[in-house]
Amino acid sequence: MESKLQEAICAGKLRDDMTFAQRVWAITARIPAGKVATYGQIARVLGSRAFRAVGMALNRNPLAPVVPCHRVVGSDGALVGYALGIKKKHQLLSQEGVQLVKGKVALPQCQCDDALLGRCAKPMVTMR
Repeated sequence: MESKLQEAICAGKLRDDMTFAQRVWAITARIPAGKVATYGQIARVLGSRAFRAVGMALNRNPLAPVVPCHRVVGSDGALVGYALGIKKKHQLLSQEGVQLVKGKVALPQCQCDDALLGRCAKPMVTMR
């Protein structure tokens, strides 16, 4: 991946030449410590309903932990789909101050605002 593209992703900036996965990573980079987003929320911000494709993109995230895929959870706050395991995801979120109740994130208290995730986001017209 070219360094300018990588810099844009890590800064949470979207570019027209980004693939769907790269756009997912850029949006994920916007999630601040102590907050989470859902797979569906990221898909919506990108103008899509493909929450499973968001999960697949995050599974291939080469920029962790700068792009904090551990901050993405299921629609009910469930800790799902983390390459280093759910126990590690739980540990990282707890260290960041995310409130967990019975193994789930307390939504909506800990959920990142759509406006922050969606700043300057252009909906995807086509998937690359």
